[in-house]
Formats: sequence, C-alpha cells, structure tokens
Amino acid sequence: MTTIVVTGTDTGIGKTVFASALVGALGASYWKPVQAGLAPPTDSETVAQLSGAPPHRILPENYRLKEPVAPHIAARSMKISMDTASLDLPEVNGPLVVEGAGGVLVPLTPQFLFADLFARWGAPVVLVARTALGTINHSLLSIEALRVRDVPILGIAFIGMPNDDGEAAIAEIGNVPRLGRLPPLDPLDAASLADAFAANFRIEDFRP
Repeated sequence: MTTIVVTGTDTGIGKTVFASALVGALGASYWKPVQAGLAPPTDSETVAQLSGAPPHRILPENYRLKEPVAPHIAARSMKISMDTASLDLPEVNGPLVVEGAGGVLVPLTPQFLFADLFARWGAPVVLVARTALGTINHSLLSIEALRVRDVPILGIAFIGMPNDDGEAAIAEIGNVPRLGRLPPLDPLDAASLADAFAANFRIEDFRP
C-alpha cells in the first residue's frame, strides 16, 4: 500500500484541492483523520466531488469538530479528549491519501502536533504551498519542522499563479523536489482539476 500525506504551509492554501487531484490521479482512498469545522462542504465532501472517487474510498473522519479552529481548541470547546494514539493509518486496498489540517505545526493536543503524528506514521509527505509573497519563509520553516522530526518529504507542490524564482528558491534551499504547480482554475470541477494535474505533475513522482 502506498500512503502519501498531504500537508501545507498554512490553512486555506489549496491542500484539499491538491489532495482531490492526487486521489483522482492515483485512484486512491482518502482519509482526513480530524475535521475542524463542519460547514458544508467539508474537506471529505470536497474530495468526493473533485476526485471522482466512489463513496467507499472516502473514509470517515475519526474526529468531527464543530468549530473551524485549531483541533485542540475545537475539541476542548466540545469537551472532547482527543486520543492521538487512535490515529493509526487505516488499512485499505490500494493507495491512500491522508490530509492534515492547516499547517505542519497545528496542534492536535497542547502536547502533540500534526508533525509529530506524521513522524509516527513515517509515510512520505507532500508539502503544499501557495506561490504568493511570503511563501519562501513559510515553506522553509515547514520543511525544517518536518526534517527535525525525520519526516520523509516526497516534495513540494505549489498552488497559484507562477512564481518561478520563489518556487526554485524553496526547492534549492530546502533541498526538496519541486513536484509542480496547480494554476487557478475557473471553473473548478473534477474534469478541469484532472486535466490541470495531468498537465503540471508527473504521476510517477507520487509512486515512492
């Protein structure tokens, strides 16, 4: 089984759109272990719409938290004690794409971050980054946080308008593969996303 973890440099940068494209391209299952914020569409619902994956390949979340805030805060507001030991990778037939929440250092509990969970899993991570101003700093900090925990980095995927100098600087300084860039899509639907992914990424780069 091939498992790829999709994480990001921040929230709202396009991780779920990228994860949808990857699920569709690989014919993978999708799992979002912790969903913070339940206003529709949730990330799992978005992936179902954009990836073309059948319902049985969209795995249920372990935790569904009402507020769209950091998971440890959302869990506390619901008086939920999050058991991070229960967040083991599920066994599925075929590839699995797992999406984190927000950025690399988002807390699941005050003592346990998503990066700690990635380290426990040991699966390769794709770091998703926007191309806008500030991306070099955010991306390199995220790479450093993953590396200090020995999390394997498959590469970095960009979202947005071209920024060749910034993208190249991150790949060179961070010493990570530059996987490609998803451009803005209008309309954004399953067909346009699949075409954009095929035109801008090499599927063999996601088969470690």
